[in-house]
Amino acid sequence: MPGSVDPARPGVRLTEDGRPLREVVSYTRRGGRFSPAQERAWAEYAEAWVVPEDEVSRPGFDWASRFGRTAPLLIEIGSGVGETLAAVPRPELNVLGIEVWKPGVADTLRRLAKAGIDNVRMCSVDAVWLLEHTVAPGALAELWTFFPDPWHKARHHKRRLISPAFAALVANRLAPGGVWRLATDWADYAEQMVEVLDAEAALHGGVVERWGERPLTKFERRGEAAGRTITDLAYARA
Repeated sequence: MPGSVDPARPGVRLTEDGRPLREVVSYTRRGGRFSPAQERAWAEYAEAWVVPEDEVSRPGFDWASRFGRTAPLLIEIGSGVGETLAAVPRPELNVLGIEVWKPGVADTLRRLAKAGIDNVRMCSVDAVWLLEHTVAPGALAELWTFFPDPWHKARHHKRRLISPAFAALVANRLAPGGVWRLATDWADYAEQMVEVLDAEAALHGGVVERWGERPLTKFERRGEAAGRTITDLAYARA
């Protein structure tokens, strides 16, 4: 029925009478044409490495089958153009990048291929929905959330990804000892992250030194150029 179409893509669904269903999500979907290099990468690698949006919402979908093996799962939410995924290989893990900007996904495919990394899959669905419906409790080894949209205007703060409900969901999906790494260049968002994550009883951690394995991405360079302080956080499941 219209209201349940495309469950993995909040923000594009319709009500029963065909009107757009207003939903609060933490991202905006952007268009953008592929460059020739992105076109080539998509043509060569998308079939194997990109999980279609309709596939993840099918009953019985299983990540182990999509990766071709059973292994702990690492997810990066908002993986951009794949700078971190390509720079921090985790061959022992099944790695999933969530990115709704398709040219960024294509760039990621190109970077992964150049780095010789073949254990990463990409998907362009809502991260909250994906964690709720496709990741079992205790199945997540690591979660990366680097420079999520700050929604810096006060009236938009409700759209920020890091919230008590999301923290509880992540805590449930992390394996014992599993780590959630975050970074932001907005001081008030960093304060909110600490407040929210400190309040989640199943997590422990806080502000940490910059994670040495994380590459200097365009978002971090942009924040530094604007004079903003970069804050790294790390929380583990108790």
